[in-house]
Amino acid sequence: MVKISILYPNTGKFDMDYYLNTHMPRSIELLSKGKGYRGVSVDRGIGGASPGSAPSYVAMCHYLFDTADDFMAAFMPYAAELQGDMPHYTDIETIIQVSEVAINQ
Repeated sequence: MVKISILYPNTGKFDMDYYLNTHMPRSIELLSKGKGYRGVSVDRGIGGASPGSAPSYVAMCHYLFDTADDFMAAFMPYAAELQGDMPHYTDIETIIQVSEVAINQ
């Protein structure tokens, strides 16, 4: 299983309400139809390592798929729509990481 993480560094504007209530429901609707889809989680950054410090990331989205190819097959037909929606909630340049899930309990 792989995890595709979309990380939003704490470097600009981010409309969490739009992201959670508009962008993510549409993203889930589209990508969950894909072969190998296993789920998604969204994290909201609330603090850094030191008490009272800002989070490194304002948000993180993690999709689980059987393979990276399954994710790409699910994402590519909707890439323009989903990426085109980004200016509605952020001006942050995302970091994307694909990881192999070594432990999932």
